[in-house]
Amino acid sequence: MLWWLGRSTNHHFFGVTVTNRQYSQSEYLSVLSQAQVEPLKLLAEAVIPALEPITVIYNRTGLVMLPYRDSAQGSTFHLGEVLIAEARIQAAGAEGYGACLGHDLEQSLAIAILDTALTVGQHVEPITAFIAAQAQLQHEAQESLLRNVESTRAEMETF
Repeated sequence: MLWWLGRSTNHHFFGVTVTNRQYSQSEYLSVLSQAQVEPLKLLAEAVIPALEPITVIYNRTGLVMLPYRDSAQGSTFHLGEVLIAEARIQAAGAEGYGACLGHDLEQSLAIAILDTALTVGQHVEPITAFIAAQAQLQHEAQESLLRNVESTRAEMETF
């Protein structure tokens, strides 16, 4: 069962207001790209009937350059290549996009489906509730990681 169905949230487009926080399309796509995969796919499956027919423009894997900023000089350089899966679909008169690390084409397609649904205003409340829950989980994981890193910090004297 989809636990987030029926939860009320406010919404606003382009961008989504979730629990009094405004998410741009870029921000909610970032959250979705790092979301738990199985619940993401289940939610996308539930949304599909409202968007049919769906045309897949592309659903592919590829390598992208990973930019990184040198902390000393502030210049940007390419750290290396990263494998991603990306999808672009058209449905209900709008296009949706999704991308994620790795080669899970179903995950990228699920993100594109949810992006399209938000764009056309379908299933907004369950999707925004899912985004809010995933953003909270990701925030908690990041905080935990930072606490663990901080606990290993060593103070050194310099001369």
